[in-house]
Order: sequence, then structure tokens, then C-alpha cells
Amino acid sequence: MTPTTPWQAAMITPAEDFDGAPLLRKEFQLAEGHGGIARATLRATAFGVYEAFINGAPVGDDVLSPGWSSYEWRLRYRSYDVTSLLTPTSVLGVELGNGWYRGRLAWHGMSKLYGSELGFFGQLDIEFEDGHIQSVGSDTTWQSGPSATTFNDLYDGQTIDARRNQNGWAQPGFSPGPHWTSVRVLEFDVDRLAEPVSPPVVRADVVKPVEIFTSPTGKTVVDFGQNLVGWLRFTVQGEAGHAITIRHAEVLEDGELGVRPLRSAKAADTFILSGGEDFFEPTKTFHGFRYTEITGWPGTLTADDVEAVVVHSDLERTGTFECSNELVNQLHRNIVWGLRGNFLDLPTDCPQRDERLGWTGDIAVFAPTAAFLYDVKGFLQDWLLDLAAEQKAADGLVPITVPDALKYCPQPPEFPAPESSALWSEASVWVPWALWEAYGDDTVLKNQYESMTSHTRRVEGLLSPTGLWDTGFQFGDWLDPDAEPDKPWDAKADTGVVATTCMFRTASITAQTARLLGHQDDAEYFDQLAARVQASFLEHYVSGDGTISSDCTTVYALAIAFGILPGSGLRVFAGERLAELVRKNDYRVSTGFAGTPFITHALTDTGHVDEAYRLLLEEGCPSWLYPVTMGATTVWERWDSMLPDGTINPGEMTSFNHYALGAVADWMHKTIGGISPLAPGYSRVRIAPVPGQGIDWANTSLKTPHGTVRVEWRLDDGALALEATLPEGAEADVVLPGGEIRTVQAGTHRFDHRNVAAHLDHQGSR
Repeated sequence: MTPTTPWQAAMITPAEDFDGAPLLRKEFQLAEGHGGIARATLRATAFGVYEAFINGAPVGDDVLSPGWSSYEWRLRYRSYDVTSLLTPTSVLGVELGNGWYRGRLAWHGMSKLYGSELGFFGQLDIEFEDGHIQSVGSDTTWQSGPSATTFNDLYDGQTIDARRNQNGWAQPGFSPGPHWTSVRVLEFDVDRLAEPVSPPVVRADVVKPVEIFTSPTGKTVVDFGQNLVGWLRFTVQGEAGHAITIRHAEVLEDGELGVRPLRSAKAADTFILSGGEDFFEPTKTFHGFRYTEITGWPGTLTADDVEAVVVHSDLERTGTFECSNELVNQLHRNIVWGLRGNFLDLPTDCPQRDERLGWTGDIAVFAPTAAFLYDVKGFLQDWLLDLAAEQKAADGLVPITVPDALKYCPQPPEFPAPESSALWSEASVWVPWALWEAYGDDTVLKNQYESMTSHTRRVEGLLSPTGLWDTGFQFGDWLDPDAEPDKPWDAKADTGVVATTCMFRTASITAQTARLLGHQDDAEYFDQLAARVQASFLEHYVSGDGTISSDCTTVYALAIAFGILPGSGLRVFAGERLAELVRKNDYRVSTGFAGTPFITHALTDTGHVDEAYRLLLEEGCPSWLYPVTMGATTVWERWDSMLPDGTINPGEMTSFNHYALGAVADWMHKTIGGISPLAPGYSRVRIAPVPGQGIDWANTSLKTPHGTVRVEWRLDDGALALEATLPEGAEADVVLPGGEIRTVQAGTHRFDHRNVAAHLDHQGSR
């Protein structure tokens, strides 16, 4: 049997909706006379989300499958080896839920964006010892009935009534009651089926409460000590019909759950007791929370009674970082937890409020950080396939969210028609390039080449007669910390400057990609496009003395980081001006979504390491460490999502789990940790830790496609002790303070360098 066994299944839906959470079952006999089972594979997908069982046992560890893809063109299915679960009489059972397909999406209050009916499509192929194949597919012979779930929505939560449990419904011999009925077939084109490239969503961790307390209004509040994504589960016994309600929030305000940032998301689960011992786990929703308010618990709630299940895509951890500054270590842990919470089947912006969308701008800047911390190769390649599908259907326009649910939602009449947006739409080019650099596999470039070139050509057509990208709506340096809470677009950086520098970087990367893949004519074309954009930028945005229009940190950071300034003169001036602006702002962050990921790189690359370190280590608001001092365990959307007095920022967008500003970890890994690729996939590595005041040692490691690279360094009485370990087949250039380069091969290498303290003093005197 091969994965190409022809599809014989149909997309089926229950004859009744059964509160949006129906059960489906098919009892069947194994074919006789063919010997034992050699292997059995179930392939399954759904309109909605599904959980599949054979003879009552889950077929896999995944939850919320098949996840959220661009359903109009790609409906992914999962494959399971179920050989050990089959018996002569077997039952294939399925639970369905609304999920992303039919549940609420975005902040407009709309649901059923993709369809009004749930469906299941599955095929169990059983190969016997003699080669005979028996296929059991979803068809009209299946039965459907009600589950214990009476309500389910990703934003609003799940209600489970244990009195409605039907024990044994997915096992042989179950007698369906009068509420069970038939199924019917939905129209479905099997050409939409796609084998996933990304790993499934799984229960990845369990967290126990650290404190249970009574709020000022008398509510029972449970603190799990970590802002996480998932749900609670527990076993409990109480009076039949008694309800337990659980509300979720990321923070407290005045000792109570701070739910205003959730906007319209109810984020509440309700469990109704049967009178016996009941186990509750709401697997058809998820919440972003650190705190829960539990109402109706029978008796006294203890820390042993409940646990939080952490849910995200099944990703392998690859990169680690630790240093002498514990606040920085906590920041790094916050970045890791932010990734975990938002890499739930797709890279979302936030996991808690009525949004949870795959915003392209966030991952465009965070992809290098993500690819260091975890193996996200398949995860992001799968998402990029959705991006390309959405883009192709929109005539080359890369939407601001992928999958693009917003295209189905009404926009205010004053809002401009959708068009390419700098940095956001750049995800089509920047994310594939980040994966190429991290993993050295050009498959992603080949798969996305049409998408990359299509985006670049589309933006070329948007350039004004001056050659600048200075027309149309732009997010620009979104959430500039100096903007008013209700005006996140009101940044210091000129949107045309931001967009034009982004276009230069995009055209340059597209040209490099074309050259790598052997498309020489395209390479020359995009090289010339980049040169034209650069010339226009220099003519219209750079004054004679080197000042860049709007003269703020973001414009200099982008100009330096993206290499749009030719020669050393302009670059030196930009670096000096950037450092000056950082100092004048007392090392407080002054950049938004566009400038933040690149400012520490730009400072370091122009010789201003001290300013970069002081920017990172600043604890006043706004800064990276301010949220840490306020007890944050994930990265915030706003620098001041919580104000110093403990109140929540009054803006409508106030998430406490947004990974975008955590892109600074890329600089931490490369500059403090000292690990960066000299060749895609780290076959050649640059080991160049740059010590700075405030950090005395750092240990960093990365599991590359060739093996693990480790770098450890320590400052002791002005001397740098550096140890670097390389895997077999790798080569590294070790850059020591002062610029000396030593090339080393596999193995562990130790270096000692004196007078580093004087070097740091020199940095500080700039």
C-alpha cells in the first residue's frame, strides 16, 4: 500500500448539526481470508477540526487537526499508522468541532467564513499479508449523533455537559440511541487535498498552578506563573447539573482578571457535572492565559486539582541562549514562550483576543529568530504555500494576513482597497530567504520563486514616478512608542522611507534568489530594479550632509541594516546619527515594528556596540526589559501594554503575547552569543561574540543541519576566554576582539584574548 491509494471517501456531514460538535461512527468487519494485517493507515481531514478514534483509542497525539490553511485551495490531511488499533470488528469514530473553518474569525464578529456545514473526509486503508487492500472511507453508511459538547468556538470557549457523555460510542457493540441519525455527502473536490508539510499541533507541556488566591471581589483565581496557550483539564465529582465556569486572562488588573484586552473574545469554558467522576478537557478551543477565574468548583480548589495543558505545533527546539544578566535571560525565555504560544499551526500575531491571525509583518521580521530557536522549516514552508495560494488568487497581492480571512470581512468605507504593504507583504520574500539561510535547502526558494518575483514585480508597479514607494496605505513603523495609544500608525518614521528601504531589500533578495536558482535574466532585472530604487532613495530622502528624511532611529536603522547607503561616508554618518539619537533618548526604545528588529544590528555593524548593549539593557519604559521588570513571561505587543502603575494600556490593541518585538533575539544570538551563518545552513559558521558592558559571560548553542555549534565566552579581569565547538563537516571563522580571524574545523577550540576591558572602554567613549 502506498500513499497514492486512490481516494474512495466522500466529505460527509451529519444530518443534524448537533450543537456544532457531532460524533460520527462507522462499524466494520475486517476482510477475512487474507492473513494478518501488514499495515493500516488512516488519512483524515475535515471542514472544521476533528479528533479520530479507532475502537475508542485516539489515532494520534494531534489536536485541532487539520489546523487552518487557505481552505479554498489547500485542505490538509493527516496520516496515522493505526495497525495496532484494529480488531476483527472495529469502529472508526470522529468528533467534529467548528475550529477555524466555521468558528469566529477576526474582530468583526463573523463566523462561517469558509462554509456553514462541518464535514469529515477520511479513508482507512488496510493492507493484509497477501497484499489485499480493504478501504473504509467516509460515506453515507456512517452514523452521526450528539456529543457532550454543546458549544465550541476558538475565541469564546467550549461548553461540555458530562450528562450527555455516551460511553463506548467509538467502540464495537455500541447501540446508537434515538438521537443518532444518518449523514449526507457534501460537494468536495479532492484536488484541494494537500499532505501537510508542517508538524501537527500537540499537547506539548503541562503546567501546574503556582498560586490560588481570592480576588478583591471574592473570585477564586489560579495563577499558573506563565503566560501560555492551551486549556485546563481536570477530574472532578459533584452534583449532577452543577456548572463549573473557567474564565481566562493574561494579566490581572486591580487583583481581578484583566479581560478588556480580549475585546469580544469570551475565552470561557463551562463544564456541567454528571454526578459521577467526570474528566474535562476542552480540545475544541484554546486560550492565551496565565490566570484563570474558576467559579462553581465543588469544595476547596487546590493546586493538585487542575493543570494547564500547553498546546502548539510540534517543533523541535534547536537554539539556546544564556548569559550573566538574569533580566536578559528572562527576556529570552519570554521570546521563546511567545513563539510557542503563537506557532499554533500558523504564525499568529497573538493567541488570546478576537484576532489570532497570521499577520505577515510579524513573521517577516521574526523568521530569523524563529529559525534559530526551533526547527521551523516545515512549519513555515507550509504557511508559505498558503501565502502563495492567497497571492495567486489576488493577482500577485500578498495579503496582510495568511490565511486571508480578512478578505471576507467588511472594512470601513474610508479604509483603502487592499494593496501590497511594505514589510507585511515582504514576508513573501524575507521568510523564504530566512529559511534558506538557516537550513541551506533551496527547496523553499524553488517553491516560492514565483511568489517572490510576483510580489517584487507588483510593488515595482506601485512605485511613484519618482521611483519611491511613497503612495497608498502603509503600516509603516507600526506601534511607534511615541504614538498615541489609539493611533498605532502615527510613527515618527516617514512611511515612504520605510517602504522604499523595504523594497530595496526585497529586490536585492529576489535578485540573489534568481541567481542562485539559475535565472540569470531575472537576476539582472531585479539587480537593476534595486539599483533604481536605491538611486531614488538617495536622491529624494538623503540630504547633502547624510540626514535621512524624518531623521529618526527607524529610518537610519533600516538604511544601515538593508545596505541602501553606498560607500562608507553615508554609512558612517548614519551610524553616528543613529547612536546619537539613541543616546539622546536615554537608551529608551524609540522604534516600532519596522525599526525594532534591526536597530541593534545597525548599531553594532557601524561600531556602536555600547549603544546597542545599553539599549538592550535599559529597564525604563519603553524598553525590552521594562516588561520583564513588570513580571512579563511573554513579549508584549506594546512596549507599555501594562503601565508602570499596573493598569492596562488603554489602546484597543494590547496583547501580552506578541512575538514581533522579540526579534531582538536574532541580535542576541549573533552578537552576544556569537553564532551566525557564513554559508546557508551553517556549513560555514561565523563565531564572533562581541562582549559589551553589563554582560560578563554567555553560552549559546544551535543545532544546525550539520550538527550542534556551541559558543561559550567569559570575561575575567579584562581577558576574554572563548570556547567554540563545531560538528563534523563544518568550518568556522572565529573573529576575536580587534578583528583577528582564525579559521577552524570540527572539534572544540579555545581562545584567550587580553585587553578586552580596554576595548569595551573604547566602545563606551564613542
